[in-house]
Amino acid sequence: MTGRIITVAQQKGGSGKTTIAANLAVTWARAGRRVALLDTDPQGSLGRWFMTRVERLGDPGLEFSTASAWGVSWEADKLAKTHDIVLVDTPAKADGDLRPALRVASLVLVPVASSQVDLWATEGVLDLARREDRPALVVLNRARPRTRLAAEVAAGAAALGVGVAEALLANRVAYAESMGQGLGVAETAPRGPAAAELAALAAEIAAAG
Repeated sequence: MTGRIITVAQQKGGSGKTTIAANLAVTWARAGRRVALLDTDPQGSLGRWFMTRVERLGDPGLEFSTASAWGVSWEADKLAKTHDIVLVDTPAKADGDLRPALRVASLVLVPVASSQVDLWATEGVLDLARREDRPALVVLNRARPRTRLAAEVAAGAAALGVGVAEALLANRVAYAESMGQGLGVAETAPRGPAAAELAALAAEIAAAG
């Protein structure tokens, strides 16, 4: 059985791609899934997080690999043969280099911070996903629940013709703190609101698969 490949993509920097990928990986791994992370971003933030995790825990509980934009297909397919879920972190851009990471995905996860500017930046990634005939799911990140702006961004994302996750990720310090420790919020504060948000998002993605 081949595992599921989920590509996290957004052309605007600072959208939270790496934070979401790392935290979803931890959440699924703690639930007993075999999880691999594939970093295709030259900045290497996910790799820094993973090495911090190894230094802290010894056994990271996750597989980690890197690939160039054009090597992602081979590496992702290889990891999918031995893991339930492969999460692919991508550079902040929407061009031809991103297409191989979209092409291998069973789902493209697109984080959008709660601003119209971030929503506008999403269109390029969604257009590439459509060209590759891959389903996409927008995740509202750093959101302020029950505010008019959050509602407007959610409506705008839905108007782009893609699904919008019901689970919202709020603007919480816990995410940055856990990343700096090489951990996920499910490990630093397993009963906190951030861990609950991630668990809800992970369950929603799993149900959509």
